[in-house]
Parts: sequence; C-alpha cells; structure tokens
Amino acid sequence: MHESTPLITTIALALGFGLILGYLAERIKLPALVGYLLAGVVIGPHTPGVFADVKLAHELAEIGVMLLMFGVGLHFSLDDLRQVRKIALPGALLQMAAAATLGTALGIAWGWAFGGALVFGLSLSVASTVVLLRSLEARGVLDSMNGRIAVGWLIVQDLVMVFVLVLLPPLAGQLGGTAVSHDAGSPLWLELAKTLGKVALFIVLMLVAGRRFVPKLLWRVARTGSRELFTLSVIAAAVSIAYVASGLFSVSFALGAFFAGMVLGESDFSHRAAEESLPLREAFSVLFFVSVGMLFDPAILVEHPLQVLAVLALIVVINPLAAALIVIVFRYPLNTALLMQAGLAQIGEFSFILAGLGISLGLLPIEGQNLILAGALLSITANQMIFSLTGPALKWIRARSALARKLERSDDPLAELPMSTDEKFLSGQVVLVGYGRVGRRIAATLTDKGIPFVVAEQNRETVEALRARGFAAVSGNAADPAVLIQAHIARAGLVVIAVSDTFEVRRMLDTARTLNPGIEVVVRCANDEEATLLAQETAGRFFLGEAELAHNISAHILNRYGKSV
Repeated sequence: MHESTPLITTIALALGFGLILGYLAERIKLPALVGYLLAGVVIGPHTPGVFADVKLAHELAEIGVMLLMFGVGLHFSLDDLRQVRKIALPGALLQMAAAATLGTALGIAWGWAFGGALVFGLSLSVASTVVLLRSLEARGVLDSMNGRIAVGWLIVQDLVMVFVLVLLPPLAGQLGGTAVSHDAGSPLWLELAKTLGKVALFIVLMLVAGRRFVPKLLWRVARTGSRELFTLSVIAAAVSIAYVASGLFSVSFALGAFFAGMVLGESDFSHRAAEESLPLREAFSVLFFVSVGMLFDPAILVEHPLQVLAVLALIVVINPLAAALIVIVFRYPLNTALLMQAGLAQIGEFSFILAGLGISLGLLPIEGQNLILAGALLSITANQMIFSLTGPALKWIRARSALARKLERSDDPLAELPMSTDEKFLSGQVVLVGYGRVGRRIAATLTDKGIPFVVAEQNRETVEALRARGFAAVSGNAADPAVLIQAHIARAGLVVIAVSDTFEVRRMLDTARTLNPGIEVVVRCANDEEATLLAQETAGRFFLGEAELAHNISAHILNRYGKSV
C-alpha cells in the first residue's frame, strides 16, 4: 500500500474489489452486497497480503452510514406505515422481542455478560432494509399489499433500532460496559431524561423548522437550473444536519441523517432528491459494507462452527418462523406469511451499526461481532434462494395441508360477505381486486356512476374501513378461489385486477376464468412484457401505466388543436 496516500489507496482498494466481487456475486445470482462484504474480508487485516487502512475505512464508513440512513429516511412514509399499522406494529415488536430474547439467551449460555448478550440479541432481531427492498423490487411486489406490509414491518424495526442506538450509550455503564461521561452523582434516570430530551428537541426542530427551511432551500437551488448544485445541496443537507445533530444534541450521525432524509422525503423534492443523491449514496454504502467486511475474521467459521450454525439457525429459521406465525395469527393469508418469512431471514446494516456501537462501549466481545458478521454474510447469501422457494412452498402447503387452508380462511368474518349484503352486489357486479392507489380511483369512479362492485383486498384494515363506509368487501388473496367465490365471481359481469403483484396476476386470472369462464377481465400490468404475455394467454383488456398516460396526454393535445382522437 502507498503509505503517502492511505486515503486514496483505501478508497481505490475498497471500490475496486467491491466492483469485482459485487459483479461476480450478481453473476451467480447473489446480492451484490455479499460481494462488498467479501471485498472487505479480502482487503482486511485478517487476510494475508495487501490490506487497506482500517481506521480510514471506518471514517469513510461513517459517511456511508449517514448516506445510508439518509436514504432510509427518504423512503420512510408515515402514510405507508399507517395503512398496515395493525399488523406491522405489533408483529414487528413481537418478532423482535422473541428474536432478541433468544439471542440474549445464546450469549449468556456462551458466558458473555448480560449487556453484551443483549446487544447480540438485538443485532439478530432486525433485518436489512436494503436487502428486503431489492428483493421485493426484483420480484415486482414492492407496491403490492404484501410488499407494503413487509416494508411497514421493517420501518417499525428501524424505528426501534434508532431508539436503541439513542438509549444504549447512557445505559452502557449499567449494562457492564464503558460508562459515557456525565455529571458526577447524576442519577441514571436524569441522564436518560436528558438524552431523550435532546433527541426530542432535535426531532421537533426537524419536523417544524426543518420541514419549512430545507425544502425552501432546495427550491431556491433548483431554480438555478444547476443539477450539480442541487445534488450538492441534498448531500450537504444530509451530512450537515447529521454533523450538527451530533455536535449540539448528542444525537448519532445515523439518527441525524435519518431525520434529514425524512424531512426531504415529505417534500415535493423527495423523488428528485432520491434520484440525484443515489449515485453518491450507493458509492458510500459500498464503502460501508466493505469496511464491515474488513472487521470480519474468517477464522470464526473454523474455530466456532457450532456457534455460527446456532446464529444462522436463529436468523434463517427461528426468527422468520416467528414472524410467519404472527402473520397467520393476525389472520393474514399464507402467501403473506411466507413472504415475511423469506424477507426476515437475513440481517444487515442496523445489525452492523449496533454491533460497532456495542464494541465501542465495551459491551459486545469481538467474538460476538464476528458471529454477527458471519450470520449476515451467510443469511444474505442464502436469502435469494429462500425467496425463490416461497412460490413452490406455497403450492406444496396448500395442496397437502387441509389445516393450512383452514387457517387461511378460518372463521374470519372479513373473509365472507355479510348475509345482509344487497342483491345488487351479488349479480352483474364488478369484482375489483386491490384497493391501492389505482383501485381507489376506479372505485371512486364506479361509486360516482352508481355501478355496484365488490372489493377483494388483502389488507384487513382496508376491508374493515370499506365495510364501515357501506361498501361490499372481502379480505384475502384473490388467487385463492375461496376469496373470489365470496365476491360472487360466478355471477359477476366484470373482474378488474388493479394490483401490481406480477407473480399473482396470472393465478388470479386462472381462478376467475375457472369460476366464471365467460367473465370479462380488465388487468393493470406492470410492464410491456407482462401485458404482451397475458394478452397471448387470455382474452381481456390490459392497461399499462405509461401507455395510458401517453394516450391521455395525446388526447388532450389533439383536443386543444381541434383534432379528432
């Protein structure tokens, strides 16, 4: 390594090996994140040969953490969380409590102090938002109800971890670690109150003053027409707010950047800010994951294989199974449970951040950090395969388990139309599958024109709200024949599939055609390829968002110039 230029050398090694191993990981159908972690192992101090400067890598990783959390804040939506709060909030809390308890018990069984075992358990209880979002996007289910539930679940996990990062330093001394300096003789409750007070003051300032000032600043910069100035202003806002939050309010860089992203995420510039800052966020997130890999000692796989297997079992088997059982108990469909099971079968960025904090506070032993890193590497590597097995597993379970089919429907009152449902909803009606952004607009038009319809929707909260307003609605996955039977598809005049779940649309169409061979179908398609394939397989009308937008704009232009459409 060039000793005169350690910073350049570290960046060059990190990005270079990150590119090579990230590319190889993608080529063999693994997340690029696995390649970045392995790149850190290759250039780290635990591997013989040339290695990068670990201290500098940590400082670069701090920038990566800030930009990573800024990106999480940009995508954070209280509205999305509100839609799925009845399943995401209690589900995430119960699942995290179960995983943290088991992880803590493992740490204590291995002879660690309670504080270190607690940090270890909490690190194993939270999944990677980055890995989950990329998996959902790859399968085209990010905007589906299952996708929204999974994202809402992860948002709750992230918020819990944010508070853990805030509370851990003042509690470190009581947990057996290095006490954070404070006034002599000051009671613990007072220190916690001061910490929470500073955090609360920072949050209030961000939500009140930040919401007004930051968007106005971006608006003034945007008016210059300079793309580079706009990008600079977004990154400067993220890093500066994180720095000021740390200096004035004793808030972590991660929390400051998260709220900076959250403030921007609710402004009119959220999409552009996300788009313009993406390249730099991606580059520094690579540095973050590479720096994490540099901390990993591969010897842990040989020296403590049983401990690694225990950690992996907790991450990939026990934790996801607990989440799936919680989803089923809350009367959501089996496919939702399986998607949550696959999505939570890995750990990532928050686990690394918490482990690093635990090490710095003298709570978590180095062995614990290595076990967390080993669990992350192995679980992320296996996650794509786990996701690919959800479809076959769903078919197998439904075909062979009467109990599973019964549990999916059970005695849920929302799974059946009430006996008092008006006859107009039972014959000649429109069956509207999905009540998201598109479905709501279709429903508003049908209501305005007096056309009766029945909604089939997976979100139980949405079904409850619709019934409270007097609409006919059933809860469940429309790919399940029982759901469409309850929507009286056999006597319906039209079925409109307004969901964006690419993998379920074909099954919904097959089910509808089986129950009513002559029914007319209208389908919202995610892309041209899907529309073409569906049109070849079945008769119906298939609408693509971009095509309809172009058609409506063209019609407006022609009308403006007096031309016929």
